Amino acid sequence: MSFFCKSCGYESVKWAGQCPGCGDWNTFKEVTVSVKKNKNKSSVLKLKETPPLKLKDISFENKERILTGMVEFDNVLGGGIIPGMVLLTGGEPGIGKSTLLLQISQIVSSKISVLYVSGEESLQQIKIRAERINAHSDNIIFLNTNSAERVIAVCDQIKPDFVVVDSIQSMSVQYLDSPPGSMNQMKESASIFTSHAKSTQTPFFLIGHITKDGYVAGPKMIEHLVDTVLYFEGDPSLQHKILRSVKNRFGSTDEIAVFEMTGNGLQQVLNPSGLFVENRAESTGSAVGCFVSGTRAFLVEIQALVTKSVYGTAQRVSVGYDPKRLAMLLAVAEKYLDADLRQFDIFLNVTGGFKSKDTSLDLAVLAAIISGYEDRPVKALSATAGEVGLNGCIRRVSHLEKRIKEAEKMGFKHLFCKNKSKNSIVNDVSAIKDFYRQIF
Repeated sequence: MSFFCKSCGYESVKWAGQCPGCGDWNTFKEVTVSVKKNKNKSSVLKLKETPPLKLKDISFENKERILTGMVEFDNVLGGGIIPGMVLLTGGEPGIGKSTLLLQISQIVSSKISVLYVSGEESLQQIKIRAERINAHSDNIIFLNTNSAERVIAVCDQIKPDFVVVDSIQSMSVQYLDSPPGSMNQMKESASIFTSHAKSTQTPFFLIGHITKDGYVAGPKMIEHLVDTVLYFEGDPSLQHKILRSVKNRFGSTDEIAVFEMTGNGLQQVLNPSGLFVENRAESTGSAVGCFVSGTRAFLVEIQALVTKSVYGTAQRVSVGYDPKRLAMLLAVAEKYLDADLRQFDIFLNVTGGFKSKDTSLDLAVLAAIISGYEDRPVKALSATAGEVGLNGCIRRVSHLEKRIKEAEKMGFKHLFCKNKSKNSIVNDVSAIKDFYRQIF
């Protein structure tokens, strides 16, 4: 009998109210672990032993990355698929995880052989999806199984160059007497796939379910085990989805790609800024911010609705922006701009489903709120990029040249930021009082 933390996978022989590993409360789950004696666990996980080596003595073959043909997807990976990499993709049910990886399988099958493993859907269901997105390649082998050992046996038999497993929660090993989806089964299955990927230099792409908190279900150890973790975000009922990298050993993190769900599958959006600021009318309570995610700059519209509160306590609702940071900006606005916001409900939204921790959106949030509060639009064709300090100052942001180029590309005439640039669109502002005088 063991206890596992549902948040991080920490294992203990006794129950605890607070997890010693991650600090979360009431996350321990009791599981029964029994190993079948007639199964040889070590034969599956055994790797080739190598002696300790100096760095100069390590043999290395610099293999080229495998390009998927989806430019946006390749950018998120850091330039393509690395041989032997293990990738985990998480997302809500119906978001498009299986569709995306089936499309990737179809594209790369023109160059390499693919094994697509499904532990949840029947082969007939996969065929229906494949026909919908025109995935008819004869270089893709489909396998319907819940056994991780069976997957490895088929890999040893047909030696595919690329493997997709849908999903890691549906996989199990025979030597553990616990159901698929349990903590131990997921850890063992992920360990088996990772060992095979590293020893044969075969890329493994795993699909994972997420919890209600938005994290991949199962032990946190799986995310540490794999090389890359991607999250597919967005409302399943909406067309546009965002693929975000939160871990990448072979590229930068926080890279994002935008896809549009169509009748023929997912289509990449090559100009996300144009998508989320197009047809934008000059109205009150709206401002455009320029933020950087990974190595790219994006423009996004911030909308704020400021209305007289009818409750005893004013409401503060934020979607896509840190609520605590919103509270800080409201306090700064009240102190340095003499804006009496205490009696107003404020609803803030980052359009397009974007979620960003980039503090350079502070100026756009502030502009949208003041615009809604005073009921007048900000200056036409203006964008912002700046962090707001508690003393009312505006701080300089990184990657300014990328932000300037993105704003110019989208036709903006003003970029308000803390920088004395010679570029004609840059408006240098050092404090929110200066910003207030220029933005309207």
